Amino acid sequence: MLRRLHPDQPESFAFTQANQAWAEAQITKYPEGRQASAIIPLLWRAQEQEGWLSRAAIEHVAEMLGMAYIRALEVATFYFMFQLQPVGSVAHIQICGTTSCMICGAEDLVAVCKEKIAKRPHQLSSDGKFSWEEVECLGACSNAPMAQIGKDYYEDLTAESFAKLLDDLAAGKVPTPGPQNGRFASEPLGGLTTLHDFIGEAQNGSVALATKLGDTIKRIDGTEVPLIAPWQGVEKVKPVPSKKAKKAEAKPAATAPVDGTGVSKQEARAKAKAKPEAVAKAGEGGAKPEMLKKAKGKADDLKKLKGVGPKLEKLLNELGVFHFWQIAGWSADEVTWVDDRLKFKGRIARDGWIEQAKILAEGGETEFSKRQ
Repeated sequence: MLRRLHPDQPESFAFTQANQAWAEAQITKYPEGRQASAIIPLLWRAQEQEGWLSRAAIEHVAEMLGMAYIRALEVATFYFMFQLQPVGSVAHIQICGTTSCMICGAEDLVAVCKEKIAKRPHQLSSDGKFSWEEVECLGACSNAPMAQIGKDYYEDLTAESFAKLLDDLAAGKVPTPGPQNGRFASEPLGGLTTLHDFIGEAQNGSVALATKLGDTIKRIDGTEVPLIAPWQGVEKVKPVPSKKAKKAEAKPAATAPVDGTGVSKQEARAKAKAKPEAVAKAGEGGAKPEMLKKAKGKADDLKKLKGVGPKLEKLLNELGVFHFWQIAGWSADEVTWVDDRLKFKGRIARDGWIEQAKILAEGGETEFSKRQ
């Protein structure tokens, strides 16, 4: 099956503060030069945050890992766990359609999806709350038919119970995951024939814990405070900004159509290079810092700055930035000007480019540059 990026894409992506800390911690699991091994967990975290993987998110992760965009895109398009189009704001429903579920009524569940959500898979419902798709075996054959919603299984479904489940979700309720016909787990439908005293709880451990944590349906959004790097002795992320601060920071991302191939930003940058006015018109704020037509002597290795990969270094060079001393002298207005043209708003301040550049310009080393 050919998987392409969605035609309407947000212009930018950035991890929340907590998710950024989590992502950076994951990268430290791998030896120097092998950071690309973190591609799947970072793409998954980006999807958990936004609900789906946009082109901007894929490229953002690629930048963090120093990968070519096409390599990250290859991973995102290969694995069906990654959603390449917007999904329902409340839930994305995955109906198992393989043998056991198909025999037990999966087609009836698909019919409910077509009636209540949308006629076609991966199409948003009219209110934008739901989307659906049919997937291959999810391994709950004893409880067929079933659906996966978020991280949870809803099993032993009928058309009627599934329709009610969707109605409850639409009404803001959170249905309890697991078997929907009264079964504890996957014991015989006629009841236990052995181990009669084994079941002492109303719910199995997985369902009970998810319910207790309020983790059902909910995606990871960065408000959690997980153990992000226990192998480094780092137990918690930095405090998460308040909701008020988040609202002030978050701005609705404008959308712009992209070509059907959805390969990378390299094409757009090549066009901008061929037409300098395209770069000149980008952004409106700030003051233009001192730029050079070419490096004075040997250009500095800007990749020594945390947050700068090969592609971002190339873009900086195209703007006229070749040396650490240039970055070290940027004012707040000049940072705004550069931010607008890099399309990675906030990265300069977040990764501390100016502080790093001052050290590197004087011949020193930062903790990050020592690892290069």
